Amino acid sequence: MKDEHEFFATGDVAWTDADGGISERLLSQDPADGTLTRIARWAPGTTSGHEVIRHEYVEEVYLLEGELTDLTLERTFGPGDYACRPPGMPHGPYVTTGGCTMLEIRYSAR
Repeated sequence: MKDEHEFFATGDVAWTDADGGISERLLSQDPADGTLTRIARWAPGTTSGHEVIRHEYVEEVYLLEGELTDLTLERTFGPGDYACRPPGMPHGPYVTTGGCTMLEIRYSAR
């Protein structure tokens, strides 16, 4: 289960390297099952790779700033755009030219 947190200033959470041009402010997580809530920041030019993405958890993403292009859909998304992906749903790959920041929530489908 995720840790309990009352309201706190997310700006006090340090940015850490997540992977491949992505940094994160990890707000809450359960290391046992991989569930998390984070603010993810993609640096300009970051890509998710060349393959379509699928995973075993539910993922919700809300774009806060910048732009993110889905190379399969050939569409670019921006601030205020939202996605909810059940386990196994194909999505991406993605690239951002100017960078983007998103709120990402992952949780178990069980």
